[in-house]
Order: sequence, then structure tokens, then C-alpha cells
Amino acid sequence: MAEVEAALLRTPELGDPQAEHERREAARHLLMHPLTCAEKHPDLFRLIRRHHRDLDQWFTQRLGYRLHLDADTARLFKAGIVPDDRPLRTRTGRPLHRSELQLLALVLACTAAGPLVVSLRDLVADIRSAATEAGLQLGIDGSDRRALVTVLRWMVDQGLATELHERVDRYADDAEADAVLRIRPDRIALVPISALLGETSADALLARADRRDGFRQWARCHLAEDPVVYRSDLTDSEWGELRRRLGEESRLMEEMFGLSLEARVEGIACIDGDGSLSDVRFPSSGTVGHCALLMIDRIGPSADLAEVVVIVATLARAHSAHWAKDRTAMPERLTRDALALLVSQRLVTVDGDDVRVLAAARRYSPTVTISDSAQSALW
Repeated sequence: MAEVEAALLRTPELGDPQAEHERREAARHLLMHPLTCAEKHPDLFRLIRRHHRDLDQWFTQRLGYRLHLDADTARLFKAGIVPDDRPLRTRTGRPLHRSELQLLALVLACTAAGPLVVSLRDLVADIRSAATEAGLQLGIDGSDRRALVTVLRWMVDQGLATELHERVDRYADDAEADAVLRIRPDRIALVPISALLGETSADALLARADRRDGFRQWARCHLAEDPVVYRSDLTDSEWGELRRRLGEESRLMEEMFGLSLEARVEGIACIDGDGSLSDVRFPSSGTVGHCALLMIDRIGPSADLAEVVVIVATLARAHSAHWAKDRTAMPERLTRDALALLVSQRLVTVDGDDVRVLAAARRYSPTVTISDSAQSALW
């Protein structure tokens, strides 16, 4: 009897609604925040520690991911998948530019082995030296300093560094500004995925990362990570296998993430009821989100990019009282931003000047009513 009671204490109670909810919340958080630090997300980190064994089994056996956990850091290594649109983002949601990503790689390389505390001036000197060795040119003008500040702010936000004295933001406008940073080399060492190290080209790295030979896990990863998996993404045999296992996949997605599968002839999507399991929400408020939603019906099955700009210009005039003036004044830029949002959601494709609406866009047939009380929500 004592052995049975001990086993029950070691094993989460079957059917416990609270435990089920906690595991799901922890899994959803890890999917969105693969690097989770205790000081940044204390409540979620406690859930991850509490349900670490079950979460590790879930991610390892079902998705082929690996969960690392230590005293104050959780890292979910997502091996075997390359999401279509999942860039690193600043705290405002803007994707890091190419130059910023290059700087991030240099900063991580310069801090991976310490020291634990470094001045900004010394770090800048190390970065310039590393850039020279890598054959990269780093300038000293304001744009380069602003890019470095963006990278350091990203590291601070992720828990990889802490500002001890002064703030790095001052360096953007003052080349002589200094600050003192505490570095976390142990966390920085967790940033790269070890299974992908050693590749000499981006194409080889991406090909190795997209581990399609294990189709069952590969398909589950894409169902969880991508807005939609289209029939055209798969071979006939893969599509047939996925359709046959639809009931099992639906149960797993509901158990792990609270997602429901929506299957159509053209593809399968995981639907998140509260819309929080994404770094980019759609439909969304704001000028770009509103414009993107209205564009879907007006583009038709396909259109030339110049035609889409005309459509957006017409929409901008019609909604000028409610949309941001800096957006409506530049329809080309608004078109580019709205299309980028739709592409990230796999609702359209853009190939040169050819814009095509994909099947999942049919879910969005907007009926728009504008009133004075709605004006603030549209900005």
C-alpha cells in the first residue's frame, strides 16, 4: 500500500483539471518563449519546474524537441523544423534586421566565455576585433550604434545580460557613453542548437534543420508552429497519412496546447481560441491589420502588385478618418506591410509582382461597420 501511495505522489493525478491546465499553460509558454528565465517569467517558470518530467516527455516523444532545465533557466531546443516566418523580434515586435542579426552573432561569440561583468566600451572593442576576424565591416556612425543598442536591449530582455550601471541606450546617441553589464555565459551557451553546429553554409544548415525523414514528428511540429499546413506542402502519401491520424493529432494538440484542428480539402490548421499563441496576431487592430483584412476580399484569387497598391490607395482614402495619416500617405509602404502580415499568416504568397490569395484566407470574410466609437480601436 505504501508503494502505491508513493507512486501516486510521484505521478500527476490523472484527470486533475488543475494539473492539466498548468501543463498546458507551461507548454504554450515554452512554444512561444523557448528560452525562459525565472526572473522574467516567475509564475510560468514555477509551472515548468513543477511539470518538467511530463513536459519533457511531451516535447521529446511527440515533437522531437528537447527541454533543458536548470536552477533558473528553461530552454526548449526546437530541432527538426524551420518555421516559415519566425524572426527574432524587439520588444516592440519589429523583426531584427540582417545587420542586427550579424551584430547579435558577434556579441554572443564575444560573451559566450565571459567575463561575467564587462563594460560597454570593452565589449565594443571586442566586437570590432571579432568583426575584423570574420571579414565584416563595422562603422562608427549612429546607425551602427543604434543597431548595437537594439541587440544589447534584446539580450537584456531575454535574460542574457543585465545592466548594472548606466543604460546601454545612451550609446545610440553618444559614442563616448559607457555602461556596465553582467553577462550570463551559461544562458548564452544555450542559445544555439547544438545539433546544427558545424555547418558551413546557410542552405546546408536549413536543410539539416528541416528533419522531414521523421514525418510524424515533422508534421506535428508544423501543425503547432505554422498557421496552416497546406495539402500542397505534402506528398500524396504524407497527406494520406496525416488525414488518417487526424483524430490522434487533434487529441495531442488539444492536450498539449489547447488547440483544435480545422481540416479542409486544401489543408489543416490548428486554431487557437484566444489567439495568444502567436507572435503576430491576425485579425488585428491598427491600420496595417485592418488594411490586410480588407485586402483579402478585394484582391481576388490573384493580382499584380501594382493592382494591389491601387486597391490599398482606394482603401486608404475610404478610411482616412480612422487610419493613421502617416500610413495612408504612403500606399506603397502600407501595401508592403499589409502583405507581409498576410504572408506571415500563410494567407497570401508574393512572388515578384504576383500576389496570390491562399485557401485559408477564405476564413476571413470581413463585414465592416465603422462608427465614431470604433475610431480609437482602429488606430
